[in-house]
Amino acid sequence: MRRCGQINYNERDPLTMDTEAWGDYWASLKVDAVLLNGGGILAFYPTEVPYHRRSQFLGTRDLFGELVAAMKRRNIRAVARMDCNLAYEDALKAHPEWFERNQDGAPRPHAESPWLFATCMFSTYFTEQMSRIYREINQRYAIDGFFTNGWPSTGPLRVCYCENCRNLFAKLGGEPPAETDISNPLYRNYYRAYMDRIQEIWRLWDNIAREKNSQSVYVGNLGGGFDTVKDLKQLSSVAAWFNADHQGRAGETPIWNCAQQGRVAYSVMQGRTITNVSGAYSNAQPVWRHVSKSPAELTLWMAQTTASGMVPWFHWLGGSPEDNRWREVGRSFFDWLAANEAHFRNRRTIADVAVLYPQRTVAFYSRPESTRPRYRGGSVDYLQGLYYALLEGRFFFDLLHEGNLDAANLRKYRALLLPNAAYLSEAQCEAIRQYVKDGGSLLATFESSRYSEWGEPRNDFQLADVFDAHVTGDVIGPHGNSYARIEARHPVLDGFNGTALLPGAENRVPISSAVPLTLSVVPAYPAFPPEMVYPRTPRTTEPAAVFQEKGKSRIVYFAGDVDRTCWRSGNSDISQLLQNAIRWVCGPEPRVSITGEGLIEAFAWETEPGYALHLLNYANPNMTHGAIRHTYTLGAQHVRFRVGKDRAVKNVRALRSAATLKFQQQAETVRFDL
Repeated sequence: MRRCGQINYNERDPLTMDTEAWGDYWASLKVDAVLLNGGGILAFYPTEVPYHRRSQFLGTRDLFGELVAAMKRRNIRAVARMDCNLAYEDALKAHPEWFERNQDGAPRPHAESPWLFATCMFSTYFTEQMSRIYREINQRYAIDGFFTNGWPSTGPLRVCYCENCRNLFAKLGGEPPAETDISNPLYRNYYRAYMDRIQEIWRLWDNIAREKNSQSVYVGNLGGGFDTVKDLKQLSSVAAWFNADHQGRAGETPIWNCAQQGRVAYSVMQGRTITNVSGAYSNAQPVWRHVSKSPAELTLWMAQTTASGMVPWFHWLGGSPEDNRWREVGRSFFDWLAANEAHFRNRRTIADVAVLYPQRTVAFYSRPESTRPRYRGGSVDYLQGLYYALLEGRFFFDLLHEGNLDAANLRKYRALLLPNAAYLSEAQCEAIRQYVKDGGSLLATFESSRYSEWGEPRNDFQLADVFDAHVTGDVIGPHGNSYARIEARHPVLDGFNGTALLPGAENRVPISSAVPLTLSVVPAYPAFPPEMVYPRTPRTTEPAAVFQEKGKSRIVYFAGDVDRTCWRSGNSDISQLLQNAIRWVCGPEPRVSITGEGLIEAFAWETEPGYALHLLNYANPNMTHGAIRHTYTLGAQHVRFRVGKDRAVKNVRALRSAATLKFQQQAETVRFDL
C-alpha cells in the first residue's frame, strides 16, 4: 500500500451520497485502498445484529455495499472503518455490562453527543458484539480488512469502574484507583493487564478478518506523535501495519510534529508499513469539520508523512461536501507520488545518530513545574528541545525505541542521545554501557537513568560510571536566571566568544565529578527588581556538564534539563550548546550533510532505485502557530552525500521540480546543489 484514502460519511449522507462519483475521485488519486464506514456506532448497511443501529436515513439503501462495489470496480481495496467505542441507550438498557462506569456507577455519555455511551474494552461488547458485526460484514462484502476509529490509541489509560473492571482489579489485588499513578503497584499491574487485553482483542479481530480471506487484515488506531502512554513496542508486535491517526496540528504545535510521528512509528515498525492520516478539513482550535485546511499546510503535512517513511492516508468528513477546495490538493500530491513511486520504496534509513525514544519516561515521568501542578505531558519537552537543536544543526538521526536497546540496533550509530531518559531498566543501562565500551559515543541530560523502568528512585545514576558523574542531592529548580560559567575551553564551547557566562538550565541535578571542570554552575539569583540582580555565589566548583573521551568514545552529560529549557525558552545559546555537543560526540565526516540558509528537516533513505534525500522547508512564520499559508523559497542548498562502496551514481534528480541536477562523484562522495 503506497497511497490510501478515507471518506468518513455521516448518518444523513445516505440521502444524497453519490457512490460512483466518490469511486471516480479516489481512482483519480491512484489510491490502493479506501476506508469506508461500515458500522459499530451506526450501520450503513442493512445489519441484522441486535443493538447495531442502522442509520435512520438509510432507507432501502446499502450505502456501504454500494461503496465497496464502486471501489472494487476500480481495483481499489476496501477497508471497513468501524467504531467500537460508543453505543446507544437501548444497548445500555439491554446490556449494562457492556459499558464504562464512573466511580458512582453512572455510565459515561459522550461530551458532544450525550445520547451515546462509552463501551468498556474489558466487556463482551468487544469480544462478542463487535465480533458479530465484523463477521456479518466479512460474510456479506468483498472487503480487504477492518480498521477501528479511536481504539486502542496510544494515549493515557482511563480507569473504568464497571463490574468487569472491578472484578479485574480484585484479581490484581485491590480497588480501581482514582488516579493513574505509576508509583502505585496496583496501577502497574493494571497497565500490564490493559496492554495484554489490547493484544488479545487485536488478535481476535485480526483472526476474524482472515476467516474468509487470509490476506485480509485488522488494524487499530494508533498515533499521537511523541506523547504516548501505551507501549508502542508491545502494540507493534500485533500490528500488521501501524496506522497513525495524526491528522494535523492546532495551537502551538510545531509544523514538524508529523515528521516526529513518522520517526516514532519507524522506531518500532523498523521498515514495516506505516500509514498516517492527513485530515483535509480544518482541524485547528476550534475545529471546523466541513471546511478545507490551508493547501500549503496540508501539502507540507503530507510531505512530512512521505519523507519520514510513512504512507499518506488522505481523509475527508462528509459524503456530500459543500467545500471541495481540498480535492485538488490531494490529487496533485498523490499524482506526484504515483509518478515517482519507486523513490518512496525505502530499504533503510541513512542516519548515524540515534535519539532514544524513552517510552516510559514519556508516559510516566513528571516533575513539579513553576506555577504548575504535577503533570505528565511536560516529559515530551525534553525530546522537543533536543529535536529542535537537531533540526537547527541539520543532523540526520533516527529515533530508537527503548524496547530496541540492544547491540544489533546500537551498532548502526556512531552516537546515542538520551533526552532525559529518566526511567531505564538495569538491562537497558547495561546495553548503553556496553555500547560505550565498544566505542559508541553518548550524550545524556538531566535525570537519565536516575529511576528504574517503573519510576523507583535510585541513590545515584545507574549510568554514573559512564557519565563520570554522581548525584549529590535532590533536583534543584525550577529556577530562572541561573547560569553556566565557562571554566576552560573545549570544542563543545566553540563559538561562544566574548562571554564567560551561558544561560543555565531551569532544573538541575547537583553532581560531583572527577573530570576537570569545564562548565560550572552559577546558582539562580533574583531577576527583579534590577537593584537585586547580581549573583550571590558567582563561582562554584559544581559541574554544569561533564565532557570526556574514553578510548574511541566521546561522552557528554548535562546535569541540567538543557533540552527542556531550550524548548521552553527558545534560547539560541542553549540550542547552539546542544548542537556543538552533538557534533562533538558524533565526530567528523557525517554520511550526509547539507549547508545553506533556512530551517529544514532532512531524511535520507536507501531506496529500491538508489537513494532519496528529502528536504522539508520549515522556514515560515507559521511553523509553530497558525496554519502555513505560503512557502518561502530557500537559497542554495549544498549537499554532500556518501553512497555505498563501489556504487556509481548515474543521475541526480529533483523530483518536486522535475529537474535534472549537475553533480560530481569522487570515490564514495557525491556533491550537488539544490
